[in-house]
This record gives sequence, C-alpha cells and structure tokens, in this order.
Amino acid sequence: MKVREYFRTGDAWVWLNAGSVAICLIMVVGLLGLVASRGLGHFWTADVMQASYSDNGTTQTIIGELFDEKVDTAARLREAGVDIPAGVHHVTRYSIKQGNKDVTGQDFRWVMADKLTNRQYPEDIVRLERLEWGNFYGRLMSVKESGNPVASGEAAWAEFNKRLERSNSIHDQISDIEKGPIGSINFKLEELRLEERRLQLKNQLNDAALKRLAGERDALNKGYETLRLQLEKLNQDLSRDSAVFSIADGSEREIPIGKIVAASRPNAMGVFAKTGAYLHNLWGFLADDPREANTEGGVFPAIFGTVLMVLIMTVIVTPLGVIAAIYLREYASQGVVTQTVRIAVNNLAGVPSIVYGVFGLGFFVYFLGGSMDRLFYPEAAPSPVFGTPGLLWASITLSLLTLPVVIVATEEGLSRIPRALKEGSLALGATKAETLWRVVLPMATPSIMTGMILAIARAAGEVAPLMLVGVVKLAPTLPLDMNAPFLHMERKFMHLGFHIYDVGFQSPNVEAARPVVYATAFLLVLVVAVLNLSAVGLRNRLREKYKALET
Repeated sequence: MKVREYFRTGDAWVWLNAGSVAICLIMVVGLLGLVASRGLGHFWTADVMQASYSDNGTTQTIIGELFDEKVDTAARLREAGVDIPAGVHHVTRYSIKQGNKDVTGQDFRWVMADKLTNRQYPEDIVRLERLEWGNFYGRLMSVKESGNPVASGEAAWAEFNKRLERSNSIHDQISDIEKGPIGSINFKLEELRLEERRLQLKNQLNDAALKRLAGERDALNKGYETLRLQLEKLNQDLSRDSAVFSIADGSEREIPIGKIVAASRPNAMGVFAKTGAYLHNLWGFLADDPREANTEGGVFPAIFGTVLMVLIMTVIVTPLGVIAAIYLREYASQGVVTQTVRIAVNNLAGVPSIVYGVFGLGFFVYFLGGSMDRLFYPEAAPSPVFGTPGLLWASITLSLLTLPVVIVATEEGLSRIPRALKEGSLALGATKAETLWRVVLPMATPSIMTGMILAIARAAGEVAPLMLVGVVKLAPTLPLDMNAPFLHMERKFMHLGFHIYDVGFQSPNVEAARPVVYATAFLLVLVVAVLNLSAVGLRNRLREKYKALET
C-alpha cells in the first residue's frame, strides 16, 4: 500500500525523470570528456623512451613514444602465432610510436611489456616532425652546410635550431609566392585562355584581339618567369643545410633540414616548455594546412570551408524560410491545402540527408549546373564550371535540408503573437504590410533567430549529402581569395565532418590518424555547441527586448 501511495503522489515519476536526465548528462559529459582527452592530449609533447627489447633470442634497441597499452588473453595471442610461455593467462602489450617510417617501414609497433627492459629517457633524443614520412626519432650527431660539417656534439643542437628557423622562414616565403603572385598569374592566364576561346566561338577573334591577348599573356609569362627564378633560388637555399642523426639500430641518417617542420628534445623539456609547445601545436592544428593524407598538419581549410558554406547556406535559407512561414501563417487560407503543406514540411525534416544529396547531385549539379555551363560558359567545354559539385550546390542542398527547421520555428513564433496586437495596429491605420514589418516580425525575431541558428548547427555537422555535392579530401585552393570575383562558388572545398570520415576510415595509417579524428571531432562538437548556446542566449535577449510588446 505504501508503494502504491508513493506512486500516486507522483514523487516516483519526479525521481525517475531526474534520474533519466542525470544519466543523459553523464553520458554526454563522458563522451565529450573521452573525445577531448583523446584529441587534445595528442598535442602534448610526450617523453621519448629508449629500451631494450628481447624477441626470438635477439635483443634490439627501441626508441619511441608509448602510445597505447592493451591487455590480451594468452590464448588469443597463441592463436595468432605468438609464442607465449605456458601458464601465462594474460599478456600486456604496448603500442610504441617508433616513427622513422622511411627506415623501419612502419610508424607503430606492438611489443610485449615483459620483454621490454632497461627503459630510459635520455635527454639527447630528438623528435622531428617532417613534411613527409611522419615523425623521426634519433640523436643529433652533426649539422652540415652544402655537405660540409659546421657543428657537432653539444654545439650541434643550437646550430640546428638556428638553421631550422631559417628553413621555416624560407618555406613561408615559398608558400606566400605560390599562393599569392603565382596563383594570381595562373588564374589570369586561364582567364585569357577562356576569353580567346569565347571570342573564337563568337567569330570575333581578329588580329587585334589576338595581338592584345598575346601582349597580356607575354606580360604575365614574364612576371611568372621572374617569380620562378625567385622560387628556384629559394629552393636552392632550402636544400643547403642538412643534419645527421643516429637511430635506434646505431646507423646514421642524413636528413635535409628543409624537410623538417619542427624539432624538440622532449625528455629535456620542463612543464612550462611543454605547455608552450602544446599551445604552439594546438595553434598549428587550427591554422595550418593538412599533410600526410590529412593525418598530419592542421585543419584550417576544413574550418574555413565549413564556416563559409554555413554562412552562404544561412543567407539562402533564412529569407526563404521566413517568407514561407509568413505566407502559411498570415496570408494563406487555413484550409486542407495549407494543412497538407504544413504536414509535408514537417515530414521533410525527417527525410534522410543522403536523399537531399542525391537530389542535389541530380537536379542542381547535373541539370542546373549543366544548363548554366551550356548557356554561359561554352568556352570552358568540355571542362565543367558549375556542372560539377561545388560550394554553391553544397550550400543550396543544405538550405533545402534545413528549410523545414526555419519554417517550423518561424511559424511557432508567429502563432504566439497575440491577435489583439495585430488588430490594434490595423485599427490605428497601419497597413497589413506595415503591421507585419513593424509589429509581427520584431516579436517573432527570437523564434526566427533560434530556427536559423539551429539550422546552422545541423548543417555544420552534416556529411552524407556533402560527399555528393562538393566536399573533397583535399582542396588545392580556398573558395575565397584575392582573384576577382573573389568568392568562387564553383570550387570544391573541405569540411570538418568529411575530414573526420576521411581520416578515420580512409587513412592508410590508422594508428596515427586516431588522435586527429578525436581532435577534429571535438572541434566540430565545440562549434555546434557554441552555435546552440548562442541561439539560446540570443533568443533570451530578444525576448527581454520585446517583453513589453507581449504584455
């Protein structure tokens, strides 16, 4: 009886709801904590271990970072062909990031913990981050200039850092020239080629036009030749210096300093030095371009592409959604047809996103884009301009996907406006358009903004439709640059969501890609969370602003 009375009072349901909310919060916080710890921990400079490893009667030296630990059953390892002594039931294994992939053939290596002895952390071990082949671990022996030794022993480290700083400065100069002046010249040369083809199709390619085009082309080629010579000189300077390292097996490797991105001695670094390196690595992840099949470097092109696509999508979807909601609520007769349209809009919100991608590919890319190419860009044939997936079609496709969210949120806001306010405005002599613009829309602004930002949050995390309408693994140029018309809607772009999919499932180096997947996933979750929190804050602020009208 007491149990029945307890349930009748409703206290049990209160505790049940509270417990459900608590469990959901724990799951969300736990998931975010896991992703954050695995992702953000990737940028911390770990100590580098040197140890002896005995296997099959031979002993070898291993240098690398302890990356992962796993406890396996002995029976499972025996089935895999591993020699495990009798009586052993569980075996601990370590995954060691040994780097030196160009030497060993593998970036990571699993070893038995009980066979790993004499662990040390020497301060002279150097960790290199390279443009190719991943990390390198070894001891710095000497620094060379044009093949001649210039420093060795303890003096080599200071000399190496000075020349590495010089090398990175040259890399920056080369990148600025390639992405700036040379990119602009190539863009203008392509424009001249298309103009010549356009005049040829219109039968307007006369001697005067050919002379003008040839003159402009020659001027651009002269400028390109000057930049090419400058690049050639910089590349020669870049290949001047090299460094000699001894590796775990005792052999020596000479590495051009121009192929090294960063170098450190992790075991000799203190907490403050590692904190500074951590912030530098984190900034590099946000600001640099990706390398090594997206498993190294940064994600700036993906961040830029995601934000730019979402902004364009917002400009398209917001006016369309608001206008559609105003018509359905304020102008359309509330009959069977209007109710059917409302039901259809609500159902569109539940359509799988990949369906929108297929529709966008077929209708926008092939039909509209192909028609635009035939009408406006015949000189580019057979290469498509808008008849191929790109930023414009990706933005429009996501606009369709998020349109129901904006319509429903705006309609709900319009439905909560008191009818007396509208009638009072009309009674005072205002037209219906003036009432809509000065009374209705301001009061519905919180709902409109909430729907818009929720649409942004959803669009930022979509991947499936974008794989069909414009997102690529690596985009050579950004959709926004200094070449007119500055915003190139026909270009393909990178996206954080697709970057996660590509690195996680298409990477040739799964072990190295795992931390990057976690870091990018946490970055994407953070972006979506900020957008949702912004929606709540903006909605509350606008509600306070128009509270007087509601009362």
